[in-house]
Amino acid sequence: MFILTIDQQGSRRVGDRVGELLAHLRARGDMHRGSAGVVAPFERTVGDEVQCVLDDPALAVDVALAVLRLTGWSIGIGAGDVDEPLPESSRAGSGPAFVMARDAVEQAKSRLKVVPLVVHGADEERAREAEAVLVLLGATLQRRTAAGWEVVDAVERSGETRQDLIASRVGVTQQAVSQRLRTALWLEEQAARPVAARLLAEAAAGSRDAP
Repeated sequence: MFILTIDQQGSRRVGDRVGELLAHLRARGDMHRGSAGVVAPFERTVGDEVQCVLDDPALAVDVALAVLRLTGWSIGIGAGDVDEPLPESSRAGSGPAFVMARDAVEQAKSRLKVVPLVVHGADEERAREAEAVLVLLGATLQRRTAAGWEVVDAVERSGETRQDLIASRVGVTQQAVSQRLRTALWLEEQAARPVAARLLAEAAAGSRDAP
């Protein structure tokens, strides 16, 4: 299982943004109870913190990166076993993965972290590797320009790969689309996401694979 615990940064300064975050996540359409990969959907746990339980590492990667794009949130991921049967609410959940997610989000709050994300897992070596890839991806997203996001979002919303059609949608030249995607490192991001998901899966499976 994959526990994502997400805590707001600077809530005393900017006010409580949990409602905004939950609305954004629910608008994705794949984060509701019963959605593939969602064991327990996001909900407020305490204060300005939210948490969910997933069983799909690729979805965990997608959600973590979506939250990093929003900025202002620290993310802890716990990859491992949970106590079963799981209650309907993640707030009532327990087990090693919940403890790891709690420790991870506390470490993610460090001011030394440019990308506020930490992963702990049943296999800590794989968890550190997953964290390294996710942090690099997060840093890539943080440096992406508004022009880059415009084209990336157009590609991802439409599923279209023909750059001439994307250019028509966005209202720029095909050459501009190509340049923006290269500068945004979009292809490199797409190639790295499955690597992060595989490492998360291996981090979660570590305790079961041990002799």
